[in-house]
This record gives sequence, C-alpha cells and structure tokens, in this order.
Amino acid sequence: MRKVAIFTGTRAEYGLLYWVIKGLQAAREIELQLFVGGMHLSPEFGYTLKQIEADGIPVTEKLEFLLSSDTPVGMGKSMGLALISGVEVLARHQPDILVLLGDRFEALALAQAALVNSTPIAHIHGGEVTEGVMDDAMRHAITKMSHLHFTATEVYRNRVIQLGEAPASVFNVGAPGIDNIRKLQLLSREALAKELGLSLDSPYFVLTYHPLTLCDENNQADVVSRLCHILLAHKRHKLIITYPNADKNGREIICAIEALAQQYPERIHVVKSLGQLRYLSLLKHCVMVVGNSSSGLIEAPTFNIPTINIGSRQNGRVLSDSVISCGDDEQSIKLAVENGLTESFVQKCKEIKNKYEGENTSERIVSSLINFPLESIVQKNFYDIN
Repeated sequence: MRKVAIFTGTRAEYGLLYWVIKGLQAAREIELQLFVGGMHLSPEFGYTLKQIEADGIPVTEKLEFLLSSDTPVGMGKSMGLALISGVEVLARHQPDILVLLGDRFEALALAQAALVNSTPIAHIHGGEVTEGVMDDAMRHAITKMSHLHFTATEVYRNRVIQLGEAPASVFNVGAPGIDNIRKLQLLSREALAKELGLSLDSPYFVLTYHPLTLCDENNQADVVSRLCHILLAHKRHKLIITYPNADKNGREIICAIEALAQQYPERIHVVKSLGQLRYLSLLKHCVMVVGNSSSGLIEAPTFNIPTINIGSRQNGRVLSDSVISCGDDEQSIKLAVENGLTESFVQKCKEIKNKYEGENTSERIVSSLINFPLESIVQKNFYDIN
C-alpha cells in the first residue's frame, strides 16, 4: 500500500485539506498518515485538534512545536522545533509522499524535514504571490522542494513551471477549499446563530485581519481599530471577527479586537476558531467579507458577495470581480466599503464567476496521489522554459 502523509498546522489549512484527507482515508490502496501540530494543539487558538478528532480522522502523530510568542525569535525557534519534530516523524513512519498546503512557516519546516529524509512532497496552492508577507518566499521555497504540484489557477500553474518544475508534474485543479462550499450542508441563519450563541437578525460583516509579517511599522492594531470603527458606522450591521494566524505581531491584533469587543459588546463578536462549517455558513449569510485573508479572495466569491481586500498582504493574487482592493488608510477603507455596499456592486457580485473554481478538485488531487508514479521522483531536473 502506498503510504501518503498529510501535515496540518492550522485550522484554515485543515479545512482546505478536509476532502483530500477523507478521500485518501476511503481509498483501499492508501495508508493515510496524518501529522498534526502548531495552532491545532494550542488552547490560545482554540485547540482545533478536537475538530479533527470529532471528524473521525485518526491522528498518526502530534507535533508540539509552537511557542507562545509572536516575536521573530519565537517564530524562528518554533520553526526549528517543527523541523526537528518533522524529521523524527518522517524517519519513524517513512511515508511514500508528504502532502503540504500553502506557505506557512510550519509547512516550510516540514518540507525541509522531507528534503533531508528524501521524502517526495506534493504541494497544494503553489505559484501564488502575496507580496505583503514572508509567506510569499516560503511558498516558492516549498515549491522548489516539492515534486508534485496542484495549483488553483492556470496563472499559478505557469508560475510553478517558470520556477523550473516539469509541466507533467504541475496540475491546475482549482482551490480545494471550494469543495467545502459544494459538499458541506451549510447551516441556516437560525442554526448558525444558535451555534454561535448570538442574534443574526441584523446584517453583519465578517472580518479577518492577519499580520503583515514584512511590515516593520508597529501600527497594525491601529489599522484594525480604524477598520472596525468604519464598519461600526453602519449602525444596522454587526461585526464578527475571527482570530489572526499565529504570526509575528499577531498578539497586538488580538489585543485590539478583544478590546473593541469589550467596548462594543452588542455590535462586535470575536471567535478564536469557527471551523469550516461555521465559517463558510457565516460567509453565506453575511453582507461583506473584510480584511486581508485569502479566504476573502478564494472562497468568498463563490457566495457572490463583496470582499474588501485591505492593504498589501495579498498583493499579486488573482482577483475575482467581486473583490475591491484598497489601502489601509481611513479614506481608502471607507470609500471601498461604501462602494462594496452599493446596489450596483452587490448586483455585479451576483453575476461573477470565481476564478479559483475547479472541477472535482479534491478528487483529482486524491487520484494523482494514488496513481502518479513515484519511482525516482526525488531526483528532479530543472525545467528551463527556454
């Protein structure tokens, strides 16, 4: 049996991988190994390991490496511990291929561990560009350590090939997170309100703002506060905010949103982790997604709702026509929100097609993981486009 290992270190990443994991779990010719670490094991970020266990997916190994710190030193030490843990579990379980998604530091550490263990890597969501964060460099580094690639658009496929990867190993399959929208039975507005323990009778915004890890200025809490006050000016609307990632300077954002929730308890609701079902249900019923999270660009357009993409974090990504990008100053944010709420733009969003949608995305990834030849795959030739 082919042994396929999957690593997940965050709540969002697990949600995107869910149908790939379930597909491999059901495949008789596959032995699934699931390595779980990082934010999943942290009570500070909702201890989301319990969601994986509730989904009935056996965890092969738990990797404890995330320090309770958001400084560059703390992040670097977490990366070091993740590398040590990754080398140990790969040597112990010897998978035939390791599946990694995205661009976070945990994934980079596991890619390094796989490299020294001569374990082939299948990488999902390569070729993308996010100029405002260090994840951009990490993503491309993971691509160069990987051997099988699943991209979300043709633009990204071409970029992976531009990085020297052989076209026969690069597949444009679409974004796997959209499978959740198609396959999950999303909650009704009433059921969602009961799950969250709050009233959703009035319209609401969904806000997620992650740190800009390449930004040296210590003003990200100010941006979040400015953004919230602009949204609160729309008196009929509530604001539901999700926690940022465990990245450099993330705690200043957490402190800012928690302080605002205490100041406006009837208008602002903060959650550490929603899980895919509640998060996607929240998007289904909201009037607008605001912030700088990739979910506003990749998943939200499938719901035909406006997204306000703030600042430089996502600069370089392919954007659907339902996305309005703006700066992080008050005037730019205010104008973008007002434009996004106009009847004409709301109607335009109802007619757009999400540029990240593929066909049978997770099934195609699973099929490749089962059938793609792995003999001699570790030794790659650089593909020169000239």
